[in-house]
Amino acid sequence: MTVPAFNTVTWFQVGTDAPEEARRFYGEMFGWKFGGDPDGGYDLISYPGAEAPSGGVSHEPDASRNHAMFLVLVEDVDAVCEQTVRCGGKVAMPALTTPNGLTFAYLEDPSGNRFGVFRPPAS
Repeated sequence: MTVPAFNTVTWFQVGTDAPEEARRFYGEMFGWKFGGDPDGGYDLISYPGAEAPSGGVSHEPDASRNHAMFLVLVEDVDAVCEQTVRCGGKVAMPALTTPNGLTFAYLEDPSGNRFGVFRPPAS
């Protein structure tokens, strides 16, 4: 498996308060397959024939948190948060590191479009 380049869109997320319906919809539309994340509350999405997951369905508590976004693989999440502000964007959610070592943040471009950046756990 090839390693994606930094500063490229390498993950996407669909957040929904109706994960069963999202799995049904995207499965029927595109043939996506879904697997559970060991941490719970998240379904990993794999494309037919893919070696690894490419996205996820985040289980949200209510419809007000529904979303769809892309995430960019970066070398340093904190540095990208700082650069976002310098470039006229906003940090919507500061960097957070999960127990397994994944670090991510949610940002907004100057038009208010939300996207994410992340650094996977060290291998």
